[in-house]
Parts: sequence; C-alpha cells; structure tokens
Amino acid sequence: MIGWDAAEDHGAAHRHLVPILVFIGMVASLVSSLGAPLLPTIAKVDHVSLDEAQWSLTVAVLVGAVASPIMGRLGDGRHRRRVILASLAVVAGGGVMAGLPGGFGLLVGGRALQGVGLGLMPLTMAVARDHLPEARSRPAIAILSIAVAAGVGLGYPVTGLFDEYLGLHSAFWFGAGVAVVALVVSLPTLPASPATTRRALDLPGAVLLAGALTCFLVDLSEGQIWGWGSSASVGLLVAALIIGVVWVGWERRAPFPLVRLELLRHRVVRGANFAAFLIAAAMYMFLPLLTDFVQTPRRAGYGFGASVVLAGLMLLPFSVLSVSMSRVAAWFGVRFGERWVIPLGATVLGGAVLYFDRTGQHLWQGFVAMAFAGVGVGFTFAAMPGLIVRSVPPEETGSALGFYQVVRYIGFAGGSALSASLLAAYTPAGHALPDRTGYVTAMAVGSILCLLTAGLSLMWGRRSGVVPPAALSLLTGGAEAGGAPKPPTLADLT
Repeated sequence: MIGWDAAEDHGAAHRHLVPILVFIGMVASLVSSLGAPLLPTIAKVDHVSLDEAQWSLTVAVLVGAVASPIMGRLGDGRHRRRVILASLAVVAGGGVMAGLPGGFGLLVGGRALQGVGLGLMPLTMAVARDHLPEARSRPAIAILSIAVAAGVGLGYPVTGLFDEYLGLHSAFWFGAGVAVVALVVSLPTLPASPATTRRALDLPGAVLLAGALTCFLVDLSEGQIWGWGSSASVGLLVAALIIGVVWVGWERRAPFPLVRLELLRHRVVRGANFAAFLIAAAMYMFLPLLTDFVQTPRRAGYGFGASVVLAGLMLLPFSVLSVSMSRVAAWFGVRFGERWVIPLGATVLGGAVLYFDRTGQHLWQGFVAMAFAGVGVGFTFAAMPGLIVRSVPPEETGSALGFYQVVRYIGFAGGSALSASLLAAYTPAGHALPDRTGYVTAMAVGSILCLLTAGLSLMWGRRSGVVPPAALSLLTGGAEAGGAPKPPTLADLT
C-alpha cells in the first residue's frame, strides 16, 4: 500500500511538472514579446528615436544570449532549482523596474533584468530530461523548445491590448505579475537539483563569451545605423572575432569548461545548431516583417493600416499550430523517418514566407501564411533539442542546450539586422517608409534560408544514419520497437 501511494505521488508530480515547465518557458517568450510591439509607444512616451527605443529589445536579447550558457552550466549541477527560482525573481524585479515611470534609462535597465528569463529554457529542458520518464521527457523537451517562439504569438496581442487601453507601463507590470505567478507555482513543484560532483564555474570562459557576444550582437543591432563599413561597426566585429578566438583557446584548456567544444563537433549536434541558426534567422525575417507590413498605412501603396492588437492577433495561428505540431513531428519521424522532419518543417516555413511574399494583397492571406509558418516552426524546433539531448552526456545537457539557445538568439538578431538593412536599402531618400520591394526582397531571402536549411539537413541526415527504432519510439512516448507508431496526442504530456 505504501509503495502504491508513492507511485501515485510520483505520477502526480510528473503530471504537474510539465505544465509548470511550459509555463516557465512562456515567461521567457513573454519577455521577448514585450519589446517589438511597444517600440513606437516607447519612442513617443520617453521622447527618444525609434533607433534608441530598439535598445529595449536589443538589451533583453543580449542579456539572454550571455546568460543562457552560464545558466545552462549551472543547471547541470546541484544549483539548478536555485538558479531557476532566482531567475524568475530577477525577471519579476525587471518587470517592476521597467514599469516604473522613471524614464528611458530605467526601462532599459528593467528590460536587461528581464533578459535573464531567456536563459531559463535550457534549465527547463534539463529538468525534463532528469525527472521525467524517458518516454515523456522527449516530447516535453520538444514542446519546451518551441515555447519561446510560440509564446510570441500570444504575447504580441496581449501586449498590444495593455498598451492600447492601460498605457505603456502596464504591459511591463503584467510581465512582472506573470513571473511572480511562475515563481509561486514553481516553489512546491520543481524537484530538487541532482546530487553531482561540485565543479567550479568557468568564470574566465563566461566573461570571454559575454564579451564576444556583446560585441557581435551590438554590431548586428547598430551596424545598419552606423553603416556596416564604419569604424565602429568594423571595430566591434574585429573585437568579437579576437575575443571569440581567445575564448575557444581557453575552453580547450579549462579543467571545467563553460561549453565542452568537443561535443559541438558531434555531427548531430553541429547539424542541429546550424539548422537552428538558419531557421531562427528566417523566422525573424518573416514574423516582425509581416506585423510591420500589415500596420503600414495604406497610403504607402501597400499594407493595411492594422492596429497593434490586430497585427498581434495574426500571430495566434502561428502559436497554436507550432505547439500542436510538436507531437505530430515526433509521430512523423517514426512513421516516415526522422531525417525528414527538419527538411519538411523548413520547406513548409519557406513556403509560408514565399506565399505571403508573392501575394500579400489581403489581410486573410497573412493569417494563412502565419498558420503554415507555425507548422514549419513546430516541426523544426521540436526536433532540434531532442537530437542534441540524445547526443550528449546527461551531465552536459544544460550546457549543450544553453549553447543551442545562444545560436538561436544569434540567428534571431542576424535575421532582424539583415531584414532591417534590406528595408533601409529600399527606403527612398526623404521617405519614412520603404518601398514594397524591400519587403519582397527580405521575405525572398528568408524563404531561401529555409530551403537551404531543408537541403543541408537532408544531406546531414543521410550521413548521420538512421536512429534505432527503440530510440525513435521514445519520441512518441511509447510506440513499441517494431510495432506501429503511436498516433500523436497531447494528452501524453500531462
């Protein structure tokens, strides 16, 4: 009887753990979505230019990129639970700070603290790997991987509603409240950190990586404004390369490196990270561009003059389908072969971008394009972390996934910078809005990146061989080796 009660308690813990982990992931997506929709309002309220207001978005991504590998490494040890709870507290404090009417500097400082939340994803995935049955951990990791991307579609319209009816600062107070709720519900649910050998944090490696990422991401964000050939832009790029080379040399010699570089050379890990970079860049050459496009006044000769709320609602199909596709992608991998999952997802995403690029005459076409984009992102981002998790030792899960998050953030920043440069190149002198050709060109480049991902992933999958049926069955949460694949069902996650 005692054993039965323990089993029941263990099962209940599993049922509650996945929703809590997903909710923590949604906090990270809310952090990322608080920036872009509010930029015009921030510029107006705080009396800064749009370029300066962009720092409210840039600083969060920058801090998230720096924090992810550090938090991921800490999450591989005995401090995981403590780091998650502390990070949620920092995010809540950042929301309060940004919500105070203290001017633009205070808002940017609060957004920097909120950026710590972007480093939570590798920790939640490590928890799922260590504390869920293997048949449930893989689909849980898949859905956690797309939580940030999917949550943007929920965060945009909610942020727009707060901005429109309650004012700019209410959106940041809302973000603080969500982080507090996540902290409260996590306290009784998050399992204790695993007992592992104490290892010192690689502080020199963390400082060097932070320096390289800071130089590179600031250059990506500001290079279009300064001019890509300017001394400031070139100097930052050279500094990023030099510091990056020094970091690689240090990591190879460090007794307890921040990132084990030899794991990144693993064929599967390398391929997943490269695909993540390309898809992230393509995604950020489509989602922000589409919301900007539909908000453009009709007098520009294109656009629909939509409100921030309506533009945000266009992302809802993206969110719903990207989450639901995570289980379908796992089933598809078992039924037709795992090496087809990422190529199919990348092709569908590229087709969605190309569809709107070639049409874009009616608002409903944007909703259709976003729905198919959700299918593509759901397939690709659901598959990538599972490939990495299966290819690294358990004690390196957080570190490897932390680096994966860094690669995604660099892709996001790169795609955003490239699209901004293309729009600027097609903006006539003396005009505030670009020609429609700028949007057409940027989206065409995004679709090319998707097709490139599909082709390279297919070639990489063929060289990587076939994953054993027993391992593939774990992706669907219980298909027997040699038996029929189990149809996808989201109920298996709870």
